[in-house]
Parts: sequence; C-alpha cells; structure tokens
Amino acid sequence: MKPKLKILHPTILLAVAFTLSTCGVNPVTKKREIQLVSESQEISIGSQNYSPARQSQGGDYILDPELTAYVQSVGDRLAAVSDRKLPYEYKIINDSVPNAWAMPGGKIAFNRGLLYELNSEAELAAVMGHEMVHAAARHGAKGMERGIFMQGAMIAVGIGAQNTDYANLIVGGAQFGAQLISSKYGRDAESESDLYGMQYMKKAGYDPTAAVTLQETFVRLSEGKNSNFIEGLFASHPPSPERVAANKVTLAQVGAGGELGKEIYAQKTAKLRATQGAYKDYDEAVKALNEKNIDKAKTLANQAIAIEPREARFQELLGDIALTQKKNQEALAFYDKAIKLQPDYFKPHIQSGIALFNMGKKAEAEPFLKRANELLPTAPGHALLGQLAEERGDINGALQHYQVAASSNSDIGKEAITRAVRLDLPRNPAKYFRAAVQADSAGNLYAVVQNPTTLAINRVNVRVAMRDAKTGRTIAQSGLLTINGIAAGKRNQVAVGKRISKAKEVQLYKVIVESAELER
Repeated sequence: MKPKLKILHPTILLAVAFTLSTCGVNPVTKKREIQLVSESQEISIGSQNYSPARQSQGGDYILDPELTAYVQSVGDRLAAVSDRKLPYEYKIINDSVPNAWAMPGGKIAFNRGLLYELNSEAELAAVMGHEMVHAAARHGAKGMERGIFMQGAMIAVGIGAQNTDYANLIVGGAQFGAQLISSKYGRDAESESDLYGMQYMKKAGYDPTAAVTLQETFVRLSEGKNSNFIEGLFASHPPSPERVAANKVTLAQVGAGGELGKEIYAQKTAKLRATQGAYKDYDEAVKALNEKNIDKAKTLANQAIAIEPREARFQELLGDIALTQKKNQEALAFYDKAIKLQPDYFKPHIQSGIALFNMGKKAEAEPFLKRANELLPTAPGHALLGQLAEERGDINGALQHYQVAASSNSDIGKEAITRAVRLDLPRNPAKYFRAAVQADSAGNLYAVVQNPTTLAINRVNVRVAMRDAKTGRTIAQSGLLTINGIAAGKRNQVAVGKRISKAKEVQLYKVIVESAELER
C-alpha cells in the first residue's frame, strides 16, 4: 500500500472550482446547453497545454517554415467563416504517425505523417475544418464539464515517434495536456464536426466532396488494418460507413464544387515528401534500438542524416544509441548537435542531464534537467533534480521534486515515492502509519502500528492517550512505548500495560505516533 503523499498536480483545470451551472448557446449548433467552462477558461487551458502536448509527441516540425505557413493559411481561411472567433493556431508536429487534434480555445496540430497521406488542399481543409469544429463547438470543454478530464489519470504518451523510453513519464500539468489530445470524442461530436466542417469548407471555397472521398479512404484503410492510422487518427476519430453516408447527405445539401487544390498542395509539400525516406529510416532505427539491434539502428540513423542533415531528431537518436552503450561523452556530443539544431525541444536536454549525472557531473547536469522540465515536466527530470537537492541538504526542495515525479505511473515514480518517504517519514511519522489500540480476549490493551510503506522500520515510539467517555477530552497519557521493528507492509505491537473490562472501552484509547527510525 502506498503512503499518503501529497502529489502535486499544477493543472489549471484542477485549480478551478466549478460551483455554478451557467446556461448558454453553443456557438456552432445554436442549441442551449449548460456551460461550466467559460470561453476565457477554454482559451487559457488551450494556451497553457498546447506547447507541452506538442513536446510530448515529438516537438514541432521546423525544417520547412513555408509548409507551416501554408497550413496556417488554410486554417485562417476556414477560421474566417467559422461560427466562433477564437485565437486559432496551427502547428505541424514532427511525428510520422498520421494524426491531428484540437484543444479547447482553437489550438490545432497536424502530425507530419498525416500530411504525407493527403492529396489536395481540400483534403487538408476537410481535416482542418473537422478539428476546428471540435474547438468551436466546445467539444473539449463539454468533455471537461462531464468530468472526463478531471480524474487526474495518467495517460501513456510515447514521446517522439514510437520512442517508448518516456512512455508514462509525463508529470504535472503536462499530464492534463496528454489527456486533452488522447481522449476520444463521442459519436455526436464526431458527427457535428463532419457536418459543420463540410459547411466551413463550402463557405471558404473548397470542394466538400473531398471530405467524402477522404472518409471513404479512411474506411478502406481501417478495414485493411493500417497500423499507422489505427495508432493515430483512427484511435480518436474512428471512420465508419455511417460517417461516409452522413457526409454524402451533407454534400447533397451544401452542393459539390469548389477548389480542390491538388497542384498547390503537391507544390507546398514537395520538400516534406522529398525527405520522407529519411524519416522512414529514422522510425526503423528507433524500432531497431528498442529491439537492442544497435548496429542496425546506427546505420539507419546515419542514412537518415545523409538525406536530411538539418533534422535534430536524427542527431538525438545517435545520442540515444551512445547512451544505451553507456558512452556518455559521445552521447553528449550528439545531444549538443540536436540542441543547436532545435533548442526548444525537451528530449536532448533531459538526455544530456542524464548523461552528465551518470558521469558524476551533477552540477553540470542541473541546468539541462531544469530546462527540460520547463519544456516538458517528466518523472526522470524531477527525480534527478530531487536527488541533487537532497545531496546538498535541501530536503524541502527534494521532497517537492520527488512528489511531482511520484505522480508518474512508472518505476521512476515508485522510486521517487520511496525516496520521499525516506526523507519525510522521520520528520512526520504520524502521517505514514496506521495506528490503533486493540484488546486481546483477556482485555489486555496493545498499541498496534501498521507500516504501509515499502521501507523497513527499525523502531517506532508511541504514546497511548485515554479520552473521557462524555467529553472526548484526553484525561491520561501513557509513557513512551517502543515497537521494535516493522517490516514493509506489515504491522507490530507493544503492550500498553492496561486492561479493560468491556470491549467497547477500547474506543476510548488512541495511539499517538511520536517518532520513527528507518532501518539503515
């Protein structure tokens, strides 16, 4: 059983107490609905979680600014005809899995992998319009209002193109961002996004036929069990023949015709497509590294670099390979190259911190770990900073870091709990033990202490207080009693030296834990 640590969750939503129901009109459907999350809160939630969510999925794709500007232009064109004016923002994430998502407040992201699969600007607009409606029609906000995102559950998010090294390690407020982009919308929300997204396409001058043909393609791919799509877009936006049929009805209503934009889309994505082979090599290299095939991983990573030498992820992967081989100095050189190519991505920073920590250069590791946590807080970052704080005698600082790391459902999180308990239990023993007075068949009283922690206890000192039956006030207290040795997860006891005549009298006695000593 885990000790009762106070786990920190610096999430904006959890800091908001929704106490009054407000009735409003949905800006897209025009239906009246209860609205507990205000527009300003939606915008704030999206703004605070947009960057960490992108970090958690591979960071931004920055090698083709013209492509990013092009995606933004399509988004702006749709936003101009949308039912809701939000501070819409559009980014491309450096991940090969075909996916797209929207956050409350109009924060939208496309994975690099999805752009390979589209064939026209109209198809891009179809996906963009769909995601825009999720934001405009308050689908994310309504999910929060239903409590979907209030549970504080840990979401397993692989960081950086199938790299499982950091799965389950996101902590703090970044956990909330992971929930926002990985939770599924309901069938009604998907239908609304299809319907109004096609209307936005038509108003913006695009041919809504593309939304129908794209869904037909998605249905074929889902039937063929296309693993990339199942892992990405289909997980949160499952295609179906029913959605295709509904889109055809909408097409009949709004009318076919408009811009397809095949040529312009091919032109704008040409640079991206020219380097697709490099990212395929990279993805295969990551897979090889996870399978411990070091030579194959290194060969594929170098092939990727030969095609696209500007990509920070490729240098970072060579660093990961070196780190796996415990070549810390070599790993640092690759991480340094990755940071210079893309300074604002968390992973080479934390990997540099880990390499330096392994080398015993802890003072040099600290700024890398802090910078990594600024970009994306993780259990390894906080756990190592906790150790550094502990080593210099900053117990309160160490506890804060360990408590954040402990919110991770991982081995690192469990170790952080153990480290926190080892530091805090001698100072605050009462909050870690369950203690009560029990009587044997002869009425003899014993102070019983349960140790729910994972640490063995050498000694626990307790007192037993007796309360007045009428007032509940303490009227007597024993001297110091010592329980010698309590194993992890076990209990032990000490005789109080008193005897009761009636079983119910045991309720008048209370155990007070005074101090505890851990086994060394």
